[in-house]
Amino acid sequence: MLVAAAAALAACSPTFNWREVPIGDAGVIALLPCKPERATRDLPIGAGSIPVEMAGCKAGGATFAVAHARAQSTEQAENWLRAWHAATRSQLGDVPVVESPAVLARAASSPAPARLDTQGADAAARAAATHVLWFAHHRPDGSASIYQATVSGAPSSTEAVATFFEGFHIP
Repeated sequence: MLVAAAAALAACSPTFNWREVPIGDAGVIALLPCKPERATRDLPIGAGSIPVEMAGCKAGGATFAVAHARAQSTEQAENWLRAWHAATRSQLGDVPVVESPAVLARAASSPAPARLDTQGADAAARAAATHVLWFAHHRPDGSASIYQATVSGAPSSTEAVATFFEGFHIP
């Protein structure tokens, strides 16, 4: 059904060529609107940093990206996601935001999925919009994979953010 919905959306908008992309090594699949580039970088967390794998691309006036890191435990995943969320929030400065719980099928309930969306009434604020989804996936060995999905900018399709965030498949 997800692939059919993405195909229907793509048929209406050739700008978005939705495709399934594996993220990390836990079987999580993201739905991205274009062929992603991949990179690894260190994300500063507290006094240290964690290696983060990223996949992202630009389509329809926005950047779509997914970052992934592997925590050794649920407690570490909770701490890292909390710090990741705070770091993202601080980068936005005084931009008005709406933060809310998120619902994502098969995501871990702890740490709970969360969402952040910037708000703005003028065209400049809408063009610089940021939408972020954080979630985790528990692994059989007791570790946890954590994710941050981000849309930066104003996609030319009003459904693009929802399609991206709802397109995650978690085993």
